Amino acid sequence: MSVKKTYPQNRSKQKSSLKKKPKGMNWLLISLGLTVVSLTSAAAGAFIAVSLSATPLQQSSLTPEEEEVFSKNEAISYKSLRLPELSRSVNVLVLGTKVLTSELEEKPTEDLGYHALVNSFKGLSDTMVLVRFDPLTKKLSVLSIPRDTQATINYELRKINEANYYGGPALAAETVSELLGGVSIDRYVRVNIQGVEKFIDALGGVNVYVPKDMKYTDHSQHLYIDLKEGEQHLDGEKAVSFLRFRYDRYGDIGRVQRQQMFMRALVEQALKPQTLLRIPEILSIISAYIDTNLTVEELVALSGFASQTKRPDVQMLMLPGRFSGDGKQEVSYWLPNRYQIKNMVAEYFDHGQLAFETEPTNPNRLRIAIQDSTEDPEAVQRLVNHLREAGYRRIFVSDEWPQTLETTRILAQNGDDLGAATLRADLGMGEVLVESTGNLGSDITIVLGQDWQNYLPDSSITFQESSVNSIR
Repeated sequence: MSVKKTYPQNRSKQKSSLKKKPKGMNWLLISLGLTVVSLTSAAAGAFIAVSLSATPLQQSSLTPEEEEVFSKNEAISYKSLRLPELSRSVNVLVLGTKVLTSELEEKPTEDLGYHALVNSFKGLSDTMVLVRFDPLTKKLSVLSIPRDTQATINYELRKINEANYYGGPALAAETVSELLGGVSIDRYVRVNIQGVEKFIDALGGVNVYVPKDMKYTDHSQHLYIDLKEGEQHLDGEKAVSFLRFRYDRYGDIGRVQRQQMFMRALVEQALKPQTLLRIPEILSIISAYIDTNLTVEELVALSGFASQTKRPDVQMLMLPGRFSGDGKQEVSYWLPNRYQIKNMVAEYFDHGQLAFETEPTNPNRLRIAIQDSTEDPEAVQRLVNHLREAGYRRIFVSDEWPQTLETTRILAQNGDDLGAATLRADLGMGEVLVESTGNLGSDITIVLGQDWQNYLPDSSITFQESSVNSIR
């Protein structure tokens, strides 16, 4: 829209007609304005801080022994004149539960004719995530633990999602801590899946790129998933469908990858500073669906930290491991890789010593997958040639990335941010993200964006002609 400028015929006359304010008066007015804004912000923050309850939003009681699992003696937040802030790093175990009427010990008196969702926290944990909030590094690390992960629960090998069923949040925390080599867990949050739907609706929805058509029907649960590929604005019901879908070749692992995509979108879009002022309103909507030993004050401090975390500092990890057998066994597990877990935990959860000396990344050791979002085979081949020229040997082209990207992404699939940063330096371009949404068989996945199509690295000039010949 264009704006038409008008010019007065006699500007000097117009200026002279204006009343001049004393110079000091301008600064006085500006100062008063800033003071009012500052006091208003502080008052709003103080009002929320004072009104916050110091009582946890807990709906289940823990025994003294179970309470000892969580480090409740040391505070994790302090109050300022505005909003509570984190006073130290903190690890929070988040459990998502989906409980059906058929899974309850006491059957409902009314037979609905199908297995309805129930607002309960006592079932299997459908989602398990350990989140580290670190105010020193200003980073937010999110470790997704597949629900089929093999773990020792009550001296038996079971799937880790059974820990909540047999012993609630305390046993789940103990099991996760043992799996990760003794990482301390400070707090827990259990969320019923119905609460996730209410939460997304309270935030006004979230924009997510749906990577493929998702269609699934289960009449016994009245579950009808029907999402189309592409950029979508998901309300609560559709968001839950997106998070629950796992009916593809990767099963629950593919679902974990989509959950990471969703969590990144949620952090970037929904957890904005202005959202903090709506926390009392949002909690009033979803409090019945949450069980946690976090106080509201602590919850605000964590939310405030997350809302200020920059995109590259949100690190999405997945527990290193592999599928058991060929998938034909009666019980299939995600088998943890203890060596990789030790390194990941040491780097991202500040626990223990690295199992290896930090040294320059050897290009020959890195498994690099390339996923193309440009539909340009020549660009892909040029990238392969450039990587080989730089000394990388274990390169393979994987499935195409469904969403066209402007900027190339270099995904540290297994948390090797040093290797990803080295690769980015060799490319001379791209955005490094610690994220497990790439190829499962890679150490680093390069998602080729449109920026690569017109980019010529210095080294590529010398072998550009041979690269084109190899394509032919």
